Order: sequence, then structure tokens, then C-alpha cells
Amino acid sequence: MISSGHPRVALQQRVLASYRVPFLDALASACPGGLSVFAGQPRPDESIDTGARPTAADYREGKNIHLLNGKLYFCWQTGLMRWLRDWQPDVLIMEANPRYPTSRQAIAWMKARAGRVIGWGLGSPVPSGRFSRARLWLRARFIRQFDALVTYSQAGTDEYAQLGYPRHQIFSAPNAVASRPIHSLPTRPDRYQANRPALVFVGRLQSRKLVDVLIQACALLLPAVQPRLWIVGDGPQRRELENLAARVYPETRFFGAQHGDDLEKLLQEADLFILPGTGGLAIQQAMSFGLPVISGKADGTQSDLVREENGWVLPDESPQTLSRLIKDALGDIRRLRRMGAASYRIVSEEINLENMVSAFLRAIAFATSEDE
Repeated sequence: MISSGHPRVALQQRVLASYRVPFLDALASACPGGLSVFAGQPRPDESIDTGARPTAADYREGKNIHLLNGKLYFCWQTGLMRWLRDWQPDVLIMEANPRYPTSRQAIAWMKARAGRVIGWGLGSPVPSGRFSRARLWLRARFIRQFDALVTYSQAGTDEYAQLGYPRHQIFSAPNAVASRPIHSLPTRPDRYQANRPALVFVGRLQSRKLVDVLIQACALLLPAVQPRLWIVGDGPQRRELENLAARVYPETRFFGAQHGDDLEKLLQEADLFILPGTGGLAIQQAMSFGLPVISGKADGTQSDLVREENGWVLPDESPQTLSRLIKDALGDIRRLRRMGAASYRIVSEEINLENMVSAFLRAIAFATSEDE
């Protein structure tokens, strides 16, 4: 039983991405009983930055054994049980993913000593194909083991509820990567600089970002409305993208990786942020500088971050669709400025690290409430 109001918390991840470290340190600072984090390494082809380490949270690195691929993928995490025995947590927060066999061992170990287990996941989209009913049944059975669930969005909450999990035990934590902005909303004029709007992309240059689609979409616009296109970032696709831009859209400028004041200056001078593909970690930062957003569908979390009031979510990945959206967005500058102000309000009031930490603390308090 948990004997005090300060539970000792453990948090498991398959991989600890660098962008998640600020959240973990903020959560650790809010957990008087302490927080320890366990994670392994990604597969070589995943291109996940794992260089950062928590400073406020204890950290233990395990070893991931990746088995098979696609729908048959499994990950065995060695060292997980040793970490739990060493840390002796009252509460374990773990990825709500049945593809990690060692997680079942961890859940059983926690339950045997009256500990609490909280699942953390994107949701549970309806599967298709053969054995879909069996897969749904197995998912529902798996999540019933958790004392509470944390998910990123209303869509995730709905999906877990449709599996029969009680709604009052599901906590929505915005998928934030930064604190609420401390700077004021940048002021932008009601005319584009030199009558040429500036579009900005920020991220790693790899195929899943669909930067090639963005370049092609700009090239489809009539010359009179073609914007300046700023590509900020580096990665394995950079040379290929530079060659494409030279052929079809010379108005593209590649800045390489930018950070701190240099990146902030670009975001302040831009008019619209665009990420056609997945993995939009820069969206929240762009919104904090009053930028409206065009984003891809990605994993569903954009449905809470990018809304009608501050942007557009692409219905498909074609250059033609993106080109039409860019033309529509840039065609009404006053509307664009209002949408930028809405972006700033969303990250100031809703989608930020402070609110994400608060949701996790509520889940911990709920899961341990029977022990108070």
C-alpha cells in the first residue's frame, strides 16, 4: 500500500526521444517522492534523436531487442524488471502497448505488491483486415489492467472509451514539447514584406516530412502569388531536396539547422508555418510566435493543436491539395493574422508543458486515491 501522499513514480518508455526530456524533468520536479525513467534505444532506421538525458529525473537505460516488423513487431526490454526492483515504485507509468512482452511482467509485479499502473498511449484506432475482432478484444483486455490511462487528445480518449474503458479514468494530456510562451504575441503588419509572403518549414529533412511535396506545391502556384519558401533543418534528404528546389522552385532557401535567437528571428518574420508530413515537434514553437499552421494528419494529436481557428490539416498528401490550401491561406492576410493570434492563445492557455504535467499529476492522484 502507498503510505504517504508522495508516491514514488516510475515511467517506462520504449525510447527516450530528446524532445521528451523537458517534460520528464518538469514532471520529476512536481513529484516529491521522486521519478525514475527507463528506456532503451531505437532501431537504426528510426532516426530518433536520443542524445538528451533528464537532469531532475533519475534515468536508467535498458536494452531493446527489436523483433520482426510492421504488424508483427515486438520489443523485448531487458533490464526493465531489475530497474523496478531497484527503484521500488508506488506508481508505474508505461506505454499502453501490448507489443512489449516485458510490460506484462512489469504490470504483474506492480499488482502483486499493490502498486498502481497507468497506461500512456495515443489511443486505439479501429483495426482492419483479418482477425480485427480478435485484435480489438486483446487490446481491450490489455488496457483493463491499468488503473488509469493518459492520452494526448480527445480522439484518443474516445478510442479508449469505445474499447469499454471507463471515461472517468482517462486523462487527456496535451502532447506538448515546450512551456507556455513568456514572450508577447509578435506584431505583424497587414501587408506582406515586399508583397511576398514567407512560408517556413522547421524539422529534420527526411522523407516522412514530405518537404518535397511542399516544394512542388509552391511551384504549382501562379508566379504572381508564389511565396518565399524557407526550409529550416538538416538531414539525409537535404541534397535531394536542394536539387529538386533548384529545378522547380528557386524561391526556396535552405537555412540548415537553426536554434535559439536565429530560429526565433525566422519564426517572427514568417507568415505561415507548414509541415505536410509527420513528426511536427516544431508546430508548438511556431504557434508560440503567432504563426498559423498547415499540417499533415500525422498521429491525430494535431486535431487538438491545429484547428479551424488557427490552421488547416491536410486531407491528403498531394502537392495539388497543399497548393490550393496555401493559395487560400495567403489570399486573406487579415484572416491569417487572426489565425496566428489564435495559435498563440492555444499554446499559452492549452497546449503546453505545464498543462501536460498537470494531467499526469491528476492521473497519479486518481490512481492512488484509494490509498489516501
